[in-house]
Amino acid sequence: MASNGIVSTPQPKRKLVAPLWHTLVLLAVSVALLWLQNRTLRSGGQHHGNVIHYLSVIISEWALSFYVWLGGLIPGATRIRELVGGRWSGMRDVLRDIAIAAAFWVVFAGVGFLLDFLLKPSPPAGLGFVNPRGAVEVTLWVMMSITSGFCEELVFRGYLQKQFLALTGSAALAVLAQAVLFGCGHWYQGVKMVIVITVLGALFGILAHWRKSLRPGMIAHAWEDIASLIAIIT
Repeated sequence: MASNGIVSTPQPKRKLVAPLWHTLVLLAVSVALLWLQNRTLRSGGQHHGNVIHYLSVIISEWALSFYVWLGGLIPGATRIRELVGGRWSGMRDVLRDIAIAAAFWVVFAGVGFLLDFLLKPSPPAGLGFVNPRGAVEVTLWVMMSITSGFCEELVFRGYLQKQFLALTGSAALAVLAQAVLFGCGHWYQGVKMVIVITVLGALFGILAHWRKSLRPGMIAHAWEDIASLIAIIT
């Protein structure tokens, strides 16, 4: 319909990352895996150190990433390369993403410090995985950190955030929704930590939306998890 010579055209509908059933299955499987991991922490982890927990996290996160990859094979769905934001075209792109990740990590660490000061969260008693012991557990922690950097950014800031953006048409709602889910995924660490991780997840979501790439967030995420190990053992 024209008004004063101006023609109003409808905005094109955003394409879903994958069918809704695929997203619902992903969320259901994520909840089931979190429940199993919590059982590992409360039972097996107490008798076998942290190895079982670390391995369960690594396997489950790669399994979810594999499921996201399978979703990209559905006709009309978004391929995993598009979720990540394409490939590096050269060393200049690599160095740029590392520099962005480093700058973001400074902001991330500052916000994390402020939240720790305000909320003073503390891990629940009995979660021995917080403190890895021995070369095997330290090695697995590093592997888990790299895994989390890639897989959690892919699932939350890649798949879910873009899916929520397609469903709502709002970048703010998409960032918030994935951040809340990300925070709730750490409920075993207590309510205060859920709040902290939700805020930090939102920061990662903002970075991914701004850069149209997951690579800087993946680098910063992995480094943050490894840096927490350095803080523990030093």
